[in-house]
Amino acid sequence: MTLPAYTVDIPPKPWTGRFDGEGREHRRWWQAVSPYVPGSVMPGSLVPGSDTPAAGATRSRSAVILGFASDEGVRRNQGRPGAAGAPAALRAALGPLAFHSDREVFDAGDVEVSGGALEDGQARAGQAIAAMLDAGHLTAVLGGGHETAFASYLGVAGSAAVRSGQRLGVLNLDAHFDLRDEPEPSSGTPFLQMARAEAAAGRELRYAVVGISEPNNTRALFSTAHRLGVKYLLDEDCTAERVEAFVADFLAGVDVLYLTIDLDVLPAAVAPGVSAPAGYGVPLPVISAVCRQVAQSGKLLHVDVAELNPHYDIDGRTARVAARLVETLLR
Repeated sequence: MTLPAYTVDIPPKPWTGRFDGEGREHRRWWQAVSPYVPGSVMPGSLVPGSDTPAAGATRSRSAVILGFASDEGVRRNQGRPGAAGAPAALRAALGPLAFHSDREVFDAGDVEVSGGALEDGQARAGQAIAAMLDAGHLTAVLGGGHETAFASYLGVAGSAAVRSGQRLGVLNLDAHFDLRDEPEPSSGTPFLQMARAEAAAGRELRYAVVGISEPNNTRALFSTAHRLGVKYLLDEDCTAERVEAFVADFLAGVDVLYLTIDLDVLPAAVAPGVSAPAGYGVPLPVISAVCRQVAQSGKLLHVDVAELNPHYDIDGRTARVAARLVETLLR
């Protein structure tokens, strides 16, 4: 199997954290994560004779972390820049956590958006993600503003899993639809971009959102969501039972899942370090339960975490919450 070549802008750096000992019983994330070697294929993680990840093999696959250092989309969307520093902050929050997973975890470094070249950065990140997916890995992107989502989509849509005909679902944990129709792409446009790309490929976007804030989405955005057949739950309706049933129903209609977490779905007291802190938000236990539900489904293909802004974080609170969610998904 020949995998496409790609490059990252910032090679993986050594992780740091508390040291309790060398044995597995003492391991923390900083001791467990290794640099990723591009093109490496994990034995047994692919369907025999194909490039497609085996159904139900999510928990046996190794995971590869890729940073997407970008806040250009947030700037274009008139938000608070600073999310470009999120990949480093998230790694710093993950590093000291105890490592309870049986899977191998690798760090591929960062794709960096510079000079306003968002579209180029998204394309390069997408190429890297597709190559890692086709090598049989579970991929996790640390964004970045929510323009990260279109980079993730390019990788997922370009992977063998989707090209082979498996039904892709996009589940967004977010206070916003991010379906803006704007002259240039931004952190507010990625899911409309996905819908248009899916239509061009002869497919329909299967898109669901947990946590929509009605006061923070215009009637035009709700109309676009209804026109595209988007499934959603308002933040005020996000009880544990309703969210579990909503996610289960969505998972039943797809073969592989791309999960994207915009941290502004959480209450501002829990996640203050974002571009647009939530006035209401979905409780952290509900969001954490979704992560467990998705991880246990066997359908998770790719995940990203977006909108962490270290400049506005308080005591690293948002980074710690994000790290806990990544730990849950990759366990």
